[in-house]
Amino acid sequence: QVQLVESGGGLVQSGGSLRLSCAASRIAFRVANIGWYRQAPGKERELVGEISGGGQTTYAESVKDRFTLSRDNGKNTVYLQMNNVKPEDTAVYYCSSRGPLSWRPDAWGQGTQVTVSS
Repeated sequence: QVQLVESGGGLVQSGGSLRLSCAASRIAFRVANIGWYRQAPGKERELVGEISGGGQTTYAESVKDRFTLSRDNGKNTVYLQMNNVKPEDTAVYYCSSRGPLSWRPDAWGQGTQVTVSS
């Protein structure tokens, strides 16, 4: 069973930076697409961005040019670097894995809270 563990959340001031990590185990990590989603209170979960096994990235328009995904295949870890954060980035952030032949996430982490103060 795939295991995904997020870390790095916390409280940050508007305009600040934060780096989230997603450590994966029991997974063919090198071919897995790893995504970050977020869910704010009263809102639906939304995709923040995804990085493919080959390192290609896609981002939501709301975070493009502020957030950056990267992966370290040696550590089975994906990072979400969040710069110039805004109060509207406040949410629980979840990482997910999606196999190369899957069209939706196969597994989820437990989530990490990010709170941006104005």
